[in-house]
Amino acid sequence: MTRAAALIAGTLIVVGGIQSAPDIDRGVRDVLTRGLQFSASELSDLQRGHAVKHGLEAHAPGEFGVAGGIRMAATRTGFLAAARDIVTFKAGEQIMQIGRFSSPPTLDDLAPLKVDSADFDAATCRVRDCDVRLPAGVIQRVPKEIDVKGQSAQDQAAAWFKRVLLAEVEAYVSGGPGRFEQYDDGNREIRPIDAFEGILAATPAIGMLVAGLPAHLSQFPSNRVADSEDFLYWSKESFGPEPFISVTHVTIVCPTASTCVMTTKDVYSSRYIDASLALAIVTDAAAGDAIYVVYANRSRVNALRGPMSALRKSVVERRARGTLEQSLQRLKARLEKK
Repeated sequence: MTRAAALIAGTLIVVGGIQSAPDIDRGVRDVLTRGLQFSASELSDLQRGHAVKHGLEAHAPGEFGVAGGIRMAATRTGFLAAARDIVTFKAGEQIMQIGRFSSPPTLDDLAPLKVDSADFDAATCRVRDCDVRLPAGVIQRVPKEIDVKGQSAQDQAAAWFKRVLLAEVEAYVSGGPGRFEQYDDGNREIRPIDAFEGILAATPAIGMLVAGLPAHLSQFPSNRVADSEDFLYWSKESFGPEPFISVTHVTIVCPTASTCVMTTKDVYSSRYIDASLALAIVTDAAAGDAIYVVYANRSRVNALRGPMSALRKSVVERRARGTLEQSLQRLKARLEKK
């Protein structure tokens, strides 16, 4: 599955055993209809094996979301095993590099990441004008800690950015001080934690099957859901004029013996994304030979604000719906081979 699927399809639901509407678990059916706005005709198409997709209502400037689904001859355990192998699971033309963090995270985890001048040019990084999203206090450290005019300036910049990124990840997983509360790289300050709370509130489907999941995501690592499986990964992806580097938090929890829920949460993005959230529900088919995968994402993107924002948003949403269907078809083909 590509980043575009995760970026624009942030919520993923797998619903198995749907032969007719009454065969769908009541709780899952409520998520689809009340939480993700699936129509009766979409549910019917989904049951007949057709890929379905639709946009989600925006609740703030720069926000967009899509949802969709597809039926596949695969198993819940097979899907979860594939998802845990995140490097292979997300492989696609838009994924330039990807890697999973250790527990606890280490600098070695970021060793394969290539940070070039298109990603971060230390010589031109100033408060309110920097290639990467960072707080003002961190940006002010750049000329003090990097010899921006030296022959090894880019190597220094890459190593420095990786250390800064690791510190952000360590603060996130430990709950300790140091998390980025505000980005001051542009002419408008961005508060990613506040943006996340906004899309979490606008995505009631997150808590419909696992009541404690919203608090788990909002307050991590506090108030964790019992028996949850959590891991983080980093990626460098192609989106917009320049690539961006991000860190994503994956949570998997199984509220019943036949149903599992997976979420993906944006922890950090060097460009574009203010916040992004995805949900996945996986339920075994009654006959044991199929699952339904419904994927949906809600994101807030800074590039969709300001002049021409309506046009940009229209273009992004059209691209998102197209990419979502392609991603679901690729996932279906991949899992049905196993």
